[in-house]
Amino acid sequence: MSEALLDALYHIDEHRHLFTERELVALHFAEIMTTSAREVDEALWDELQAHFDDGELVEIASVIGLFNFFNRFADALQIDPPAQTARSETTE
Repeated sequence: MSEALLDALYHIDEHRHLFTERELVALHFAEIMTTSAREVDEALWDELQAHFDDGELVEIASVIGLFNFFNRFADALQIDPPAQTARSETTE
């Protein structure tokens, strides 16, 4: 994934054209699963199933859940992110 595409994630409403419909559905699922998982409704589920098979959906949900766990775990233990990340190293 390019640096420009990663940056576009921070302003996705302005840069929707950079993502495929499949990617946008997955990103929407990630947002809903992260903020209010019980709100994954039938319409979203239908969209997901139009783009992903059952195995892919399990994998996507697992990755989203895992990263949500990492974030909550680090927050609860007050673990600060590293001073320098791999992404910042590539921009220097």
